[in-house]
Order: sequence, then structure tokens, then C-alpha cells
Amino acid sequence: MSVLAISFLVSLLTTLWIARNNHIHGKFSADSDINGIQKFHTRVVPRIGGLGILFGLLSALLARRFENEAVGNFGLLLFVSALPVFLSGFLEDVTKKIGVKFRLIASFIAAGIAGHLLGGWLTSVQLFGIDNLMLAYPVFAIGITCFAVAGVANAFNIIDGYNGLSSMVAIIILCGLTYVAFQVGDHQIMIAALALIGAILGFLVWNYPRGLIFLGDGGAYLIGFWIAELSVLLTARHAEVSKWFPLLLCIYPIFETLFTIYRRVILKRSHPGMPDASHLHQLIYRRVVRWGDNGSDTQKQTYRNSMTSPYLWLLCLFAVIPAVLFWRYHLILKGFVLLFAITYAWIYWSIVRHKVPAFLISRK
Repeated sequence: MSVLAISFLVSLLTTLWIARNNHIHGKFSADSDINGIQKFHTRVVPRIGGLGILFGLLSALLARRFENEAVGNFGLLLFVSALPVFLSGFLEDVTKKIGVKFRLIASFIAAGIAGHLLGGWLTSVQLFGIDNLMLAYPVFAIGITCFAVAGVANAFNIIDGYNGLSSMVAIIILCGLTYVAFQVGDHQIMIAALALIGAILGFLVWNYPRGLIFLGDGGAYLIGFWIAELSVLLTARHAEVSKWFPLLLCIYPIFETLFTIYRRVILKRSHPGMPDASHLHQLIYRRVVRWGDNGSDTQKQTYRNSMTSPYLWLLCLFAVIPAVLFWRYHLILKGFVLLFAITYAWIYWSIVRHKVPAFLISRK
């Protein structure tokens, strides 16, 4: 629990300093574009909350190294591996000039470093045909691992649209990882997960519900990478953990990404990287959370922003709970992955067609 407490306190104090001293660094760090197609905040807000999470993680892992060298070293190697992906996102936060392609490349590099330092390579995905290729051609397995890690890192950036959304989804998923790591006796992964939970909670104090600081691309990519790597390492180290456990655990951000690509490329015939305002969380904000529609009242708009997130937290729990219950059984997990995809599509099209059940609509 010391890891949780240290990461929480360091993150809490770091993000507080960033939020209170926006006048010092805001020229570079603030998200001043409040009229963008994917912007739903009402004032200029610092978008470098990822720094607090980074420092929280580092402090907790260094402290843990004095208590247990093996556990601390594992966390520090993972931390070093995460630096390329964090820095690529952080550079975007302060320059607004780093494209998605560059950040994805950095994610691939970070995954390769983690695989080399920690031996975190997937050798199976429990799909007939693909598993044979992965066993026969190690390069193919390395490619799939890096692709999966980069995809999850990018997915958490995609869902980072409202106060508390991406960060609380990450906490829910990390709790699932912590539980299964405890069940299989992997204290290194468990401690690394707890360290990130504490760091995110410290950030969340200032982010939700008032939105005093944002996660930023650096924070979102760091969180997504950390979760992806812990997932890969958990399944690589413990054969009893189904490869579909982390997939179901992270299915909400993953499916949001896949559905976004489908929507943009197939339905809209546009570039998959072209931003739009048609994510599920954006539809919920516009059509389900009908609270404080007075555009002149910024406080109401801020709390309307925050009231969007709990809908997606519940959707995430819809996948995480069965993942935790059936983490050994890949056939059951595959069934729940399919059920989630159907449920997501039904919710999306119900909102698009204005057929949302009345009890789900929030009005004030």
C-alpha cells in the first residue's frame, strides 16, 4: 500500500502545482483551443497532467526498490520503456505539432524496448492459424506484440475526451489486472499496477469533476502503454491466464478505436486520422446528458461534461467484471467480447436514431 500512497501524493501535489501555476507555463502547456471539433471545455486548461502521473510512478517505484529490489527494478525497467511513448505525447501537448503517425512509431519503439528488457512477447493469441505463425516465425510474434501495445496506447488517447473518462476507465482496468496478478502470485505486475492506480487517483482529484487539469496526450499514451505492457507480461508469464482476458478487459477503448476506423473509412470515406465529433462519448454528451444546456453558464457546461463519463464507466464495467470472473476460460471470454461488440453497436445506433430509453437521459 506504500506504493499506492506515494504515487498518489506525488501525483496529487505535482498536478496541483501545474494547475495553480498555469500563468507560468500556460503559453506552452495550456489547451487554449476551446472551439475545436473535439473540445468540450469552457476555459483554458493545462494539458500536461501526465507529468504528475509520470512523477508519481517514478517516486513510488524508486521507493519500492529499497523495500524489494526485484520488484522495484521491474517497475523501473517498465518506466524506462515507457519514456518514448510518453515523450512523444508530451511533445504534442506543448508544441501541438506532433502527428499521430509519429506517436504510433514511438509506441512501437517503446513496446520493442519493453519486450527486450522484460521479455514481454506474445507467443499466442488463442486463434487457430495465427498461433502457428507466431510459433514458427518469432518476428511475426514480435510484430503482433508491438502492434497490440501501440494500439492500446492510442486507444486510451482516443477515449480521453471528457473529465475523468480515460483516467477512471484506466483505474477500473488496472484493478482487474491487479486482482489477477494477485491470484497468480505475480507481485511485480501487481505493484506496477497499484503504482499507476495511485498516480491516476492523484491526478483525478483535480481533473474530476471540475476539469482543472487535463491528462494530455503524454498522460493518455503513458497509461495505455503501461496497461498494455502489464497485460502482455501477465499472459506471457502465466499460461493459465487466457490471452483473451486483457482483450476483454480493455475492450471498450479497443472497440472504440476499431469502430472509429470503420466509421471514418467505410461510412464517411475519410482518412482514419481525421478528427470528428462522432465518438460514443460525444454522442452521449450531446444527446443523453441534457443537463445545463445554457451556453452562457460555464459551470453548467463543465458539470455536464463530467456527467458524461459515468455512462462510459458503466460500459467499461460491463466488460471488466466478466473478464475478472472468467480470466482462465478463453471460450467464455470470447463470448463476452462478441456480446460487448453487439451491445456497443446497439447503444451507438440507438443514440444516433434518438431511441435512447428515457431512464438513461439526464436532464436538469
